[in-house]
Amino acid sequence: MNFLLRILITAVVAYVLTQIMKGVHMENFWAALLFALVLAVVNGFVRPILILFTIPITLLTMGLFLLVINALMILLVDALLDQVTVDNF
Repeated sequence: MNFLLRILITAVVAYVLTQIMKGVHMENFWAALLFALVLAVVNGFVRPILILFTIPITLLTMGLFLLVINALMILLVDALLDQVTVDNF
């Protein structure tokens, strides 16, 4: 139940942010829900591998490189879904 609530909250926040931010576009709320679900899967499987491989640069930047990894996860989800577009990094 907690997982579904987190997915729903992420979808609502993502859809609201598309109304505020100019560079992010989603067709409708269902696209935002799919975005949140795919983002959860990508964050569960791909993100830990990237964090493991980038430990030296993350330590060198005192954790700031994690922001780059988060942006890469969003761009990966953008590449996987046609209903979601992110204009730039």
